[in-house]
Amino acid sequence: MLVYLTDYLTQFNSGFSVFQYLTLRAILGILTALAISFIVGPVMIRRLTHHQIGQTVRSDGPQSHLSKAGTPTMGGTLLLVAVAVSTLLWANLDNRYVWIVILVTLLFGLIGFYDDYKKLVLKDSRGLSARYKYLWQSLVGAGAAYALYSTSSLPAETQLIIPFVKSVVIDMGPWFVLLSYFVIVGTSNAVNLTDGLDGLAIMPTVLVAGALGIFAYASGHAQIANYLLIPHLPGVGEMVIFCGALVGAGLGFLWFNAYPAQVFMGDVGALALGAALGVVAVVVRQELVLLIMGGVFVMETVSVMLQVASFKLTGRRIFRMAPLHHHFELKGWPEPRVIVRFWIVTVILVLVGLASLKIR
Repeated sequence: MLVYLTDYLTQFNSGFSVFQYLTLRAILGILTALAISFIVGPVMIRRLTHHQIGQTVRSDGPQSHLSKAGTPTMGGTLLLVAVAVSTLLWANLDNRYVWIVILVTLLFGLIGFYDDYKKLVLKDSRGLSARYKYLWQSLVGAGAAYALYSTSSLPAETQLIIPFVKSVVIDMGPWFVLLSYFVIVGTSNAVNLTDGLDGLAIMPTVLVAGALGIFAYASGHAQIANYLLIPHLPGVGEMVIFCGALVGAGLGFLWFNAYPAQVFMGDVGALALGAALGVVAVVVRQELVLLIMGGVFVMETVSVMLQVASFKLTGRRIFRMAPLHHHFELKGWPEPRVIVRFWIVTVILVLVGLASLKIR
């Protein structure tokens, strides 16, 4: 939105042309989202506390979690507000990718909001049933995948890039829709499973979003893309603004979500953030790199799948408790240790993913 204003003001003062640069707008997007989080956060926490919209805790979980009962939840609404406002202010709204990622993020957030609302406000412990939750996720995810496919104009927009290999790309054709659907919906649920400890999900989200922003900038810049031997995708550079907004909003939320948390994001935040990462990875054609950088999300999801499969097939559990972070808690790791070590693992995996830009 402000891109158009500053472009208009350029005719009066050429200094306003600096706001056309992606890097500056990305920085301003980060700072705007961060400021919104700092301003709105305390107000939202007070309102959630006043209305007694608090976390419920599993009785069969780690005993250290019992003290978290009643902690304000649905704080992910703050993330959605900060990301949406910051992106709309600083991104080029003529860009189709901007609208697709914003709509996917907000719609997944709406699904999570309704689930949280049923559980925390209406006191329906079942929330939105898994069947309907997955149905709505599938509709939004498939819709976004089809929108990206049907509006693509270059072969590179639907090709699968293999990390660390410069000469191999796979033409997906219509299979692009199926792949994109699984990436968006799968990442959304993976982040939701990871969101079980204070700050555990939000920091990896920030790190991966920042890295995807680098991929977006490189892919959207013809000279850099040519130098790195990656496909040049015109218009994808605007994803830097969205990724910057995710980083700023995430850091702002972490201010209140760090151990011991003053607020939890709930499904409204976790489902939306995961979907946002998934759709950005699809847009910048780095689905496999997302699998690497989001390794913590993958491990958490796989641990649940293995636990369920093992118990149904053999009657035995592989882990003391799933998702994986609870296993380490029950082994005696203090919660802050689990959180920080998962963050460290994410830093390493993000660096490996970024290395794929040059090692090809």
